[in-house]
Amino acid sequence: MLYLLASLLQRYFGPFRLLQSYTILIIVSLYAGFFLTVFILPAVYRFLPKDRGREFSVNAEAAVGKPTGAGVVFVSIFVAISFLFAPVSLPHSIVLFLTWLVMLTGYLDDRSTHSWGEYRKGAMDLALSLAASVSLLYCYFGGEASYWIPFVSSVIAVHPAVFLVVSTIVIWVSINTTNCTDGVDGLSGTLAMIALVSLGIIFYFVLGHKNIAAYLLVPHMKDGAQWAVLVFALTGVLMGYLWHNAFPSKVLMGDAGSRALGFFIGVCVILSGNPFLLLMTSTMILINGGTGLLKVALLRFFKIRILHNIRFPLHDHMRKTRAWSPTQILLKYMIMQVLITLAVLGMFFKIR
Repeated sequence: MLYLLASLLQRYFGPFRLLQSYTILIIVSLYAGFFLTVFILPAVYRFLPKDRGREFSVNAEAAVGKPTGAGVVFVSIFVAISFLFAPVSLPHSIVLFLTWLVMLTGYLDDRSTHSWGEYRKGAMDLALSLAASVSLLYCYFGGEASYWIPFVSSVIAVHPAVFLVVSTIVIWVSINTTNCTDGVDGLSGTLAMIALVSLGIIFYFVLGHKNIAAYLLVPHMKDGAQWAVLVFALTGVLMGYLWHNAFPSKVLMGDAGSRALGFFIGVCVILSGNPFLLLMTSTMILINGGTGLLKVALLRFFKIRILHNIRFPLHDHMRKTRAWSPTQILLKYMIMQVLITLAVLGMFFKIR
């Protein structure tokens, strides 16, 4: 909205033209998201559902009674800021709506007296992931999808059916692994923040820059800067949430936050044209939560038992068997994710 208004207002006051600078919009949206979340979130604690503790989770009793479902606040702020500051097109609007819808399904589960159950939530996540994949294929990529993949310099065309399958899996996995990682104060939010900052930098400085993209032999993303505004707006509100979620936390994001974050990160990975970027953004999230999902799936559907001496999510194993404190888990996971992100970023963009 402000982007469009700037073109009308700058004739009356020249500095309004700054609101058409993507750099300025990124900064303003990030700071606006941070401060709005910091000040609004505590005011709604009393309206949020209370955490009941996670079954089989280590020290779950420490979270009992805390307000949860904070995702309903910061995701809503994110959507509002995006429409206010970014030049939003139809694909942006669809992604924002679906992100908010994923948040809503998580929030309804957060406030429900009885959990909706794994199968019901998994089916809803799958349906929303498929809806996002179909929307991106036809509303963003125009029905013709292609990938740039690691260690290959040329762009590879992919069949629409392959794109839909891969995209749906990537988004669904991102939703559920991010949700599983939400069990230690600040952990899921911090890892998601690293993922978002990485994606924002790639969209704005690499894929969104014609000359840099050509130099690195990757497709140019014409609206990369526009997506970067959305990414950094979400980063800002997430920072505002972490201000209150730092150990010992005063509020929890709940499924409302973790599922929406996972969804948006998955969508951004697909937008980049390289589904393998999920390894760059979310390796520790995949290891922490994804291995547990794999263990349960193999045991439940194929009667195959693996890693039976390891507790999942992996952060629970570290707390119980390694006696890591929540702060140790957060810092060590964060350090490992930064190291992995830098290594994968270098390999994917330079070894081609």
